[in-house]
Amino acid sequence: MMAIHSPLRSYQAMLFIPLPFVVALLLLILFVTVLRRDEEAQPNRPFLALILFAVLQSVLAGLRWGYGVQAVGVIMPVTAAMVPPLAYAGVSRLVRTSRRPLPTRIALHAVPAAVILLLMVFRRDAIDLALVFVFVGYALAILLLMRPGADALRLAPFEGAVPAYRAIIFAAAALCLSASVDIFVFFDFTWAHGEHALTLISISNLAVLVILGIAAAAASRSRAPAETVEAVLKSETTEDKETIATVDALMEAKKLYRDANLNLDRLARKAGIPTRQISAAINRAMDKNVSQYVNDYRIGEACRLLAASQKSVTEVMFEVGFQTKSNFNREFRRVTDMTPLAWRERKGGSGVSSVSS
Repeated sequence: MMAIHSPLRSYQAMLFIPLPFVVALLLLILFVTVLRRDEEAQPNRPFLALILFAVLQSVLAGLRWGYGVQAVGVIMPVTAAMVPPLAYAGVSRLVRTSRRPLPTRIALHAVPAAVILLLMVFRRDAIDLALVFVFVGYALAILLLMRPGADALRLAPFEGAVPAYRAIIFAAAALCLSASVDIFVFFDFTWAHGEHALTLISISNLAVLVILGIAAAAASRSRAPAETVEAVLKSETTEDKETIATVDALMEAKKLYRDANLNLDRLARKAGIPTRQISAAINRAMDKNVSQYVNDYRIGEACRLLAASQKSVTEVMFEVGFQTKSNFNREFRRVTDMTPLAWRERKGGSGVSSVSS
């Protein structure tokens, strides 16, 4: 990204010369943190690779624009071309299970880098335009995957679907920002001989790398409170009622919501109903997404436990399927308009109160 390779007339000091290397160090720490956090679960390898590529790009940017090391200009366009496919691959792992074998997936995601390598040999002047198409194309592809909103992330745990969705949208926006900056810098070199390019690149390149790194970490974590997405404005159908009745029965009989790793794909397998049918039925009939639907069950049981037992808030949180206290508190407030402690004080431990799903 920001791989404009036209030479500057002079190598002035880059804005905050050490900053790219500081950013690279921070992103590397982020990578280690995510790796340790996910060591007991199957990691989202494309997102991990994306963070590493952000580290590499930051180092290369510091060497080139800060110290005038022109040799890295040969590497930067190729590594830049790998960033959008990695972002898309990471998102895909939360959306659907790929049926293609791993070598085929790797080959497909390597196509943009291969194209850039060919252009470096035959049409160097077309590299910048090709990178713009790569970044914008993958950003649009990611946004298309996200059209159903948070429910598109059917392989992500319900507790983190909406925050992961937000992070992915930020990542797509960062790809578009990178493409926009490349276009601006291209015209700046054409018309103003790169007069403004250095300052723009030094700021925007690092901003994009940081956004992508944090977004990848957040999306791979997939843990945060859910919130409303725009519902499909269609009337409830008989099939919707039957679908919701089936899922309700599962929730009440088997307490599926207690599974902290429950996601739409797993719920659909348990119910024997397609994921899209469950999502559409809940959106239409209940004006909420599936994450909210499941969390409503969790909060409902939490309310009953807080009112009828002496268990601590943390014990209740884990028992009903939440993994972090911040998410539990936010969802509890969404449903009840109060904190768990305030709920317990209000109920005084006498009697059980339920929350409608």
